[in-house]
Amino acid sequence: MKKKTIADVDVHRKRVLVRVDFNVPFEEGTARISDDTRIRAVLPTIRHLIANQARTILCSHLGRPQGQVVEKMRLAPVARRLGEILGSPVFYVQDCVGPTVEKAAIELQPGEVLLLENLRFHPEEEANDTSFAKTLSSLADIYVNDAFGTAHRAHASTVGVANYLPAVAGYLIERELAMLGTTLESPARPFAAVLGGAKVSDKIAVLENLLKRVDVLVIGGGMATTFLKARGFEVGRSLLAEDKIAFASALMKYVEERRLSLYLPQDLVVASSFKGDAPYRVVDADEIPPDHYIMDIGPKTLSLYENVLKGCRTILWNGTMGVFEWKPFASGTRGIAQLLANLPNATTVVGGGSTAEAVDSLGLAQRMTHVSTGGGASLEFLEGKTLPGVAVLMDKT
Repeated sequence: MKKKTIADVDVHRKRVLVRVDFNVPFEEGTARISDDTRIRAVLPTIRHLIANQARTILCSHLGRPQGQVVEKMRLAPVARRLGEILGSPVFYVQDCVGPTVEKAAIELQPGEVLLLENLRFHPEEEANDTSFAKTLSSLADIYVNDAFGTAHRAHASTVGVANYLPAVAGYLIERELAMLGTTLESPARPFAAVLGGAKVSDKIAVLENLLKRVDVLVIGGGMATTFLKARGFEVGRSLLAEDKIAFASALMKYVEERRLSLYLPQDLVVASSFKGDAPYRVVDADEIPPDHYIMDIGPKTLSLYENVLKGCRTILWNGTMGVFEWKPFASGTRGIAQLLANLPNATTVVGGGSTAEAVDSLGLAQRMTHVSTGGGASLEFLEGKTLPGVAVLMDKT
């Protein structure tokens, strides 16, 4: 999608409303941000605006306050952290609409930055209320969307405001569209997709879209359970999408007919209970005990996947290989991440959500070609859907 970006419009000394995704995690019970990746992701856009003496008005959501004011979901700590990173004050106001906000926007000087309060304190935001969107847009001359993580939501701040202001993409969204778009449309081959995560039902549309494009399909995580069951294997007490077994069978038949390469786990780490400290062992895929849970791919499988992926020039990864949050069951995910980080001649693209969190926690994000900032947004893009927050931006002529 060829959309206009912030580089295509004159922002000099203009008031610019920027939708960002500052939905950051905090250390439990504190106002300390535990991971500021999402803040840093939009720095190129913010710094471009500051350099051009724009009056920058940032807006974001945080958490799910359900249209109510929730004190622990205020954005004041985010304003402080952004100010520390920028090395200059970031003004903050305790609402996103109303007289106080209007006054703050009017008084904002060239080169200054203002962060509005959590958009989702108002139910009108998620309802894409026309009046709310119009009020937000009245604060600025130009609208920039740089929140890829919410681009799949048709909310007032992602879609509605574009009806009232010239609307363009920020540098983050521009990069997301370029990387994910190129991966889908013109990848260097062989092109492999590595899919994991908890459930096959979450990735059906992704699988259907990718099957037309990939040369190699590697499956792990909880979604492998359904494919193993479709092959007639015992899967124990693992989460199983019974209603998707026929889909898995049909997919495997499709792969065979078109001579694509599909790889499923050969061995697995299983545990007698679904707990982080549960006793565990490695078994072959056809020897899973009926009373056990699949927790991770096994060492033989990891070795197989590594050998397969080493020969690929484009690798798209979405979904962890096991219950990564528990250290005993993180080996598969860690192994895939380390492999991708050490492939110098391959384009490696990591989908958002838990996969991005895993790569970041391992300190390997900077060694990937691209790590998406969008969980649901990247999934919907990979499904081939049009993202509402992107569709409303002005097209390049």
